Amino acid sequence: MTRTPLADVACSIARATDLFGDAWTALIMRDVLTGVGRFDDLAHDLGISRKVLAARLARLVEEGVLSKERYQERPPREHYRATEKGEELYPVLLALMRWGDRWCAGTDGAPARVHHLTCGRDTAPVTACAHCGDPLTVHNTTQLPGPGGRTGPGTRVLGPLLASREPE
Repeated sequence: MTRTPLADVACSIARATDLFGDAWTALIMRDVLTGVGRFDDLAHDLGISRKVLAARLARLVEEGVLSKERYQERPPREHYRATEKGEELYPVLLALMRWGDRWCAGTDGAPARVHHLTCGRDTAPVTACAHCGDPLTVHNTTQLPGPGGRTGPGTRVLGPLLASREPE
């Protein structure tokens, strides 16, 4: 695995985008989580080169985000499935989708809808407080230093800012 400088930054966003920060990886995960898991189907759906697709899939398997399962022996064929780690990317994709629907959708509107199977209604993802259920916004939250936080590359200004917010 090739590590980039982002992999060593004391920031979960930096580390996550090191793996997940390009459009092809997001679209591969969108397809796999929606039910498109065969290599040829992914290549056809995305219009991505087979070489780029193979590299992204290999990295996602190596990182434990996807698993590769054989579905045919002759000729050998495999499909990709999200692991638990991969399934936990779904809310991230939903948040990107919601933002894109609001700010980037064309005049025809959103290209897809999210339908909640439990209640039978179309819905929109909301990031909410795990304790009280209120929606989280930039205006009603703040970030404080975590146990793995440190000042260094990628956090030279942010690290001291978070540390200054720590209650004494």
